[in-house]
Amino acid sequence: MKRSVAFALVAATTSVVVALSTASAGAAGLTALAPPDTPAQSADRLVEAHPAILRASARDQFLRQGSIPGKGGLNYVSYSRTYSGLPVYGGDFVVVTNPSGGVLSTSIAQNETLNVGVTPTVSADRAAEIAKAESTEVTAASAPKLSVMAQGSGRLAYEVVVNGTAQGRESKLHVFVDAQTGEVAEKWDEVKDGQGASYYNGPVTIGTTLSGSTYSMADPARSGVRCGGQTGTTYTGPDDSWGNATGTNLETACVDALYAVGKEWDMLSAWLGRNGINGTGGGFPIRVGLNDANAFWNGSYTSFGHSADNQRQATPLDVVAHEFGHAIFQTTPGGSGGSNEKGGLNESTGDIFGALTEFYANEPAQYDPPDLSVGEEVNLSGNGPIRYMHRPSQISGHPDCYSSSVPNLEVHAGAGVQNHWFYLLSQGTNPTNGQPVSPTCNGSSVTGVGIQKAGQIFLGALQRKTTTWTHQLVRRASLEAALQLFPGSCTEFNATKAAWTAVSVPAASGEPASCGTTVNDFALTLNPTSANVQPGQQATATVGTQTTAGSAQSVSFSATGLPSGATASFSPASVTSGGSSTLTISVPSGAASGSYTVTVTGDGASVDRTATFTLTVGAAGNVVFSDTFETSLGWTTNASGTDTATSGVWERGDPAATTSAGTALQIGTTVSGSNDLVTGRLAGTAAGDYDVDGGLTSIRSPEIALPTGTLTLSLSWYLAHLNNASSADYFRVRVLSGTTSTQVFQQLGAASNRVGAWQTATVNLSSYAGQTVRILIETADTSTASLIEAGVDNVTITRS
Repeated sequence: MKRSVAFALVAATTSVVVALSTASAGAAGLTALAPPDTPAQSADRLVEAHPAILRASARDQFLRQGSIPGKGGLNYVSYSRTYSGLPVYGGDFVVVTNPSGGVLSTSIAQNETLNVGVTPTVSADRAAEIAKAESTEVTAASAPKLSVMAQGSGRLAYEVVVNGTAQGRESKLHVFVDAQTGEVAEKWDEVKDGQGASYYNGPVTIGTTLSGSTYSMADPARSGVRCGGQTGTTYTGPDDSWGNATGTNLETACVDALYAVGKEWDMLSAWLGRNGINGTGGGFPIRVGLNDANAFWNGSYTSFGHSADNQRQATPLDVVAHEFGHAIFQTTPGGSGGSNEKGGLNESTGDIFGALTEFYANEPAQYDPPDLSVGEEVNLSGNGPIRYMHRPSQISGHPDCYSSSVPNLEVHAGAGVQNHWFYLLSQGTNPTNGQPVSPTCNGSSVTGVGIQKAGQIFLGALQRKTTTWTHQLVRRASLEAALQLFPGSCTEFNATKAAWTAVSVPAASGEPASCGTTVNDFALTLNPTSANVQPGQQATATVGTQTTAGSAQSVSFSATGLPSGATASFSPASVTSGGSSTLTISVPSGAASGSYTVTVTGDGASVDRTATFTLTVGAAGNVVFSDTFETSLGWTTNASGTDTATSGVWERGDPAATTSAGTALQIGTTVSGSNDLVTGRLAGTAAGDYDVDGGLTSIRSPEIALPTGTLTLSLSWYLAHLNNASSADYFRVRVLSGTTSTQVFQQLGAASNRVGAWQTATVNLSSYAGQTVRILIETADTSTASLIEAGVDNVTITRS
């Protein structure tokens, strides 16, 4: 597949042979295709099998954050990264898959493999002082959190969130303080200012809630969306009639705001395929009555003020949609934190969603007809719109064209270039729908694709966003989105590229060079999917490739997850889909007994496919699976994306011992070797600094193909807690098979001290014989103020 990172063919020295069938799609005698992988399964396999493309070190672990579906059946699976148990700021990435689970592309923020010490010389207290000095007036500051910044080979830093005010306006400043020098490495404000407007949409219908005999301005159809005053209290009333249609009435402001966000929500669903503001069916509250000629998004709610003459509330369609556009930017992968250039792109994102919402609402002339000016109804200071997307330079200091100075501009001025690109992509240089002419930077003429398609391409790019986000990266992401959203057409790709060139944004490394009109795809199967060998022997299997869509494509092969010293070879190394090859895995004579999940990757010109093969090494295959955690076999933290723990999440590593008042909690020694699975391996100043807090944390094994016979799972484990625990806290082991999750072991907490001590658990897994399963380890702190630690080592499945 063509993308900015490529899979390398990995040579191995065992001997399993996989032959690729020569039959084409639809030919007789083919092995039946397995059900398609889910997007998360496909992405997880990529992460497990090819950490090198993610610039991973041996101390990295990856946490799947979520899988968001989008238009055209595309799915965007996002991940965060930890290094030696510390969160990595700028280590995130996104894997894009097609409807059948094929990996199409990746978007990776990090440029180098991390290699940095994790012992600070600057104290946390000193870091807090340095961070607070960056704010004009401080009302609160978070405890400094040690992290790694993905700058070069890594930079150890404290992150401190400083709440207060800056120039008289609310501020939520994220400050990164170098943990070795005390220098402020980076800072960014979570509060995103807008610029006020007032507008009334005439008589409208809004969603409200009736409870008993009281109505409230809470939308029952749009989770999280409600409106009230600056205290956060939702407005209520005895009837379902709201506002008085005047510019100074706050209920009226809420009517306008709820109507606007409702239109934006519906536009996201109908046009762009997004479920709610946050992508998972959720929204955010609205506050009106801000005593300022301003509006803003603060990371958890929107707030709206009034016009400069205090005659109108700042709640027109495009201003409300702009602020919620910041919420969309924050809840797509990569979040909203980052460089000044990213801040400008964030402001532009709000403008784009404001325009999309106006066009979707399509109001008549007496209200707010569709246009691509920003705040045109506001007349904040008597000068009309605050930004013009067709020609940003109509506002002094706002450039039409990209240059090296754009990344350093004030963020509202820095929005101009992307706004100009979106205008050209949606409307073209000479629109025929009454919108103004838009001059280009290179004198070219661009034909627009319409605002709906332009919005789909733009959101498709946002879904690939990472912590590092620049105009060139948006260009690359939008070109990939145009290709993947409109695979049978070159019109959208060519217009996207022409619009970027027209605003002088240069080509990005690894961007698609050209478009093809045919959708090509293939399937990859293994038969058998497992083999038992002795050290010094070989194993063989057959792999089938089938062209499932479009034309046949070139596919090269690699295998990962082999025993130490083993080799894998393909003959030939690449085929045309529908062709054949043979994979041979040779196991050296000194190979350790155990079970190994080998991932076979078919790296196609248009798409990638993976399949797994379970290789068992040992006498009569008695050991089906074994993990001592000295090397990574691909366990995944929070694989479902539903964990709630805020600290002490499961990780593989060398644990540090912790105690509290003489009670040993986290065990500093493992059952074997130096690593185990542990809930937050570090030890802080206090015993509770890295324990499990906030709810559930889980970690999931790689896929394990179980043979027939009598099967036994054994593992070493412990659960430790103080007497502030309860039976609501627990350690659990589950077996996952298909969509079924079965609890097979549990230890509950109690209101007494429980010392950390290794124990052994055994479980009969014979009922799963012949199935492919995963092991899920869970620990939860659901009691108030309880201190919980847990560990796991030496996970083994044997057959007798």
